[in-house]
Amino acid sequence: MTPPSTLATAQRSLGDPDISYPLWPALTRGCPRTSTDTLSYPVDVDYAYERVDTALFEPGYAARHGVPRGAGIERWAPLLPPLDAPSLGEGGTPLIEFAPGVHIKDEARNPTWSHKDRLNRCTTSAAVRAGAPGVVVASSGNHGAAAAAYAARAGLRCVVFTSTDTPPAVDAFLHAYGAVVLPVPIDHRWPLVRKVVEHCGLHPVSNLTATHTGHAYGAEGYKTIAYEIHAELGAPAAVFVPTGYGELLYGVWKGFAELQRLGVTDSVPRIFACEPAAGGPLAAAVRAGVPATTVEVGDTDAYGIDCSVGGYRGVVALRASEGRPLLLTDDEMRAAQRELAAAGLWVELSAAAGLAGLRQVGDVEGPAVCISTSSGFKDVSVGTRTSEPVDPAWDEVRRRLRASGIDA
Repeated sequence: MTPPSTLATAQRSLGDPDISYPLWPALTRGCPRTSTDTLSYPVDVDYAYERVDTALFEPGYAARHGVPRGAGIERWAPLLPPLDAPSLGEGGTPLIEFAPGVHIKDEARNPTWSHKDRLNRCTTSAAVRAGAPGVVVASSGNHGAAAAAYAARAGLRCVVFTSTDTPPAVDAFLHAYGAVVLPVPIDHRWPLVRKVVEHCGLHPVSNLTATHTGHAYGAEGYKTIAYEIHAELGAPAAVFVPTGYGELLYGVWKGFAELQRLGVTDSVPRIFACEPAAGGPLAAAVRAGVPATTVEVGDTDAYGIDCSVGGYRGVVALRASEGRPLLLTDDEMRAAQRELAAAGLWVELSAAAGLAGLRQVGDVEGPAVCISTSSGFKDVSVGTRTSEPVDPAWDEVRRRLRASGIDA
């Protein structure tokens, strides 16, 4: 049987839903008709929802429809943009019962150990369809690593503008995949991305606009997290999402909203945006009642979500789900990181923001899901030795064990 194909039909403006564009080419600079020099509105992918077979959400659908093992998010192809790039087996990450009523969606189990693999399967597919020789990205973390991997898998070149303090583990990821890695001062990254697009013809998988719009197809990959959560748990009461630009936040909300639209569920969880208190552009936009804004970012080790620029996607998701933004200190995130590690889950500090957000809010009425976005291997502190050599004499070993609280 032929695997199901996309039911995507068009790109629709979030600035004015009455404005739509053809599905192709993928818009990488937001909506050209509603955006201004200072505010950019994203575009969304629309689908022929009336043609969606809701059996898509039943167990065994993939096998019955010939979706091969290892196809990754292709399991959900009817509700995704065209998947022209080969898979690395992204998605299908575990939903772990962490405590009564609390579940962790562990995105570190993706091929490059983060949620960004879902996005990059979709954006690299757009590059393949465009016939581009490669992709270009500004990233010092998960996005760059995933872009490099999916480009390599598709036989494309990848240029990554990193910051000069990129964590060693991320730098190793990028070079392993054969990316062209160019560390530059952070404010120079996005202008250089635009120049590479103009002069080299590479497909951009980073934001190119004044406020964040991102790639038209990118957030669609994140919807599959909602589909997977629903398959195991139904619709939870709340989902806590580590939030930088808000694409993951929006994708998770949109996935649940589609499930409700199709009659698969009768509720959409409240979505909580978990941002570093050192910045928090989404929280600032909500406070000011504006579609998006820019903030100064202070010191934080949660480098994966320390964004100065927000985007309208996050505002839409919070408003529609009756959720709210949460501002978290590094201490709150470190406490959540230790709590996760004590349960066997090693996560990057940014990835612990979801659990930190739940702890800040307290109990919610019903099941809660905290999304953990990436592996602790990508944290800023990784790459330094933390254990000192020990004299192998038993007396010294026993002394160290007792100092650690182990009876010996």
